[in-house]
Amino acid sequence: MVGRIVWVQRNAFKLVGGLEGTMAEKKSEVKATHRLDVLGFYCPVPVVKTRQTLHKLTNGDVLEVLADDPETLHDMPLLLNRSQHQLLGIVNENGEIRFTIEVIK
Repeated sequence: MVGRIVWVQRNAFKLVGGLEGTMAEKKSEVKATHRLDVLGFYCPVPVVKTRQTLHKLTNGDVLEVLADDPETLHDMPLLLNRSQHQLLGIVNENGEIRFTIEVIK
C-alpha cells in the first residue's frame, strides 16, 4: 500500500492510503511506499516537510515527493547530501518534479 501525505490544513499534514497504481513506473524504478504532495508550496515548505516526513519513516521505506517549486531541484539534493538518505531519482515532467528517496537510518 502506498501512503500519501497531503496538506489538509494550516501547518498540518495527513497520511492517506490506497494509492496503488496511480503512477506509471519503469521497471528500473523503485516503488514508493509513501508519497508527500507539496505541489503549490514554495521554499522552504517542500524541503522542511520532506525532512519532517523522512524522520517519521523507517529504514527501507521509499518516499516519493511531488513538488512544482523549481528551487527544489537545488534544495532537495542539498538536504539529502547532509543525511544518510539516498536520492534514487529525479523526474521533471511538465513542471511537476518527482523525487524518489530511500530512507536510510
